[in-house]
Amino acid sequence: MPQRPKLVLAGQLSTFPWVFEAAERAGIDLILIPRGDDTTEAAGRAKAVVELLPLDIDANPDGALSALADRYRREPFGGIMSGNERVIPFVARAARELGLTGLTEEAAAVVRDKRSMRQRLLEAGLGVPGFVVIKDPDSWTDALTLRFPVVVKPANGHSSFGVIRADDRDSLEQAVARTWKLVETHLGAADGSDSENGSDSETSVLVEEYLDGPEISAESLVYRGQARVCAISWKGELTGPYFEETTLRAPAQLPAEILAAIEAEVIGAHHAFGVTEGTTHTELRLVGGVRPVLLEMTARLGGGGNMHHLVHVSSGIDLAAEALRIHLGREPLCWREEPAPAGHAAAYLVPIGSGGRVKRIRGLDAVRTDPQVDYVVQTAGPGAQLLPYPDWSGNPAVVLSHHKSDAEAVAYLDHLARTLHVEYEEQD
Repeated sequence: MPQRPKLVLAGQLSTFPWVFEAAERAGIDLILIPRGDDTTEAAGRAKAVVELLPLDIDANPDGALSALADRYRREPFGGIMSGNERVIPFVARAARELGLTGLTEEAAAVVRDKRSMRQRLLEAGLGVPGFVVIKDPDSWTDALTLRFPVVVKPANGHSSFGVIRADDRDSLEQAVARTWKLVETHLGAADGSDSENGSDSETSVLVEEYLDGPEISAESLVYRGQARVCAISWKGELTGPYFEETTLRAPAQLPAEILAAIEAEVIGAHHAFGVTEGTTHTELRLVGGVRPVLLEMTARLGGGGNMHHLVHVSSGIDLAAEALRIHLGREPLCWREEPAPAGHAAAYLVPIGSGGRVKRIRGLDAVRTDPQVDYVVQTAGPGAQLLPYPDWSGNPAVVLSHHKSDAEAVAYLDHLARTLHVEYEEQD
């Protein structure tokens, strides 16, 4: 009987089941490097996990790499894959040193730094909003050359953490100060940055011109330099001042020519960034509802893995399983066999709202028994402390569902928006 392949999965939170279930479907054993906020008990129970390898990638990347190399020498494994944003540079470095499939360290640095992404897009002749890099909070006036409104964001952030819209001079000064403080407190210097790639290790924020139009996301697979856009999701109008995402639907209901333009922009960005292996999550704006402009790309499964569900339902592509295969150096099955779409998918991210100490999430129990619902993942229970935007504690719960039509998906998301919300304890 052939031995099952083993892959190191770095920093994937065990609460999110999609990658673990995909590994089980694909017959792949996982060696899990747990995230710092995970528990050993939960991580050990995750599907397909045969070994836990506790390494402190954030605080001691050199020591973590040495320990990983020792583990590889004792018993080689077939691949390594990132489970969250912060470990992407480490995983690229480990793949190079161990001779495994993965991003180059240069590409990993680019997708972790919005400054580098903007510069690469400019050089490639792709769409880019006007932008200015602020290297000191007192230099916020450098951004007054831009057209208002503008958006202030961390150069190496994630999700909508620290992202603030500013409509005039006064709000720009306040937004830069606030985002800067959040970056210093929670992110520090741009991890994995490289001065040769247009970024540096110092703290900085990006100010860019606001793009008016709906937001979309694209999930892609990349194998030996060939990128394939697997699904395009509709996120809707996110106008600020903070940009909390609550709903996604796939496939996005857009004309064929706009879908083709999105695919061309996304594939062009892969080439510009040097992303040649793995899976990516790309966020874009449709300026005027028609012209796609890339906001950012990350080289991992989007949404902690929940974007796998939207892709799997809407396109039939087993995104998480295909990503695992690629990181084992194998050709993805969808390169040869065209899967059949199953229908329409929706995601509802329960909004944080005002923040505080969680009492309960009203309406969540009823959702768990709804036949349209495939997953309810709750990450914040009673007593958890949630911080409101532009700080970000992570969504307290996500509901993933399937539907026969986009109209049904819209109606269900509207229903969830009316019935699901976080109740907080009263403050003394």
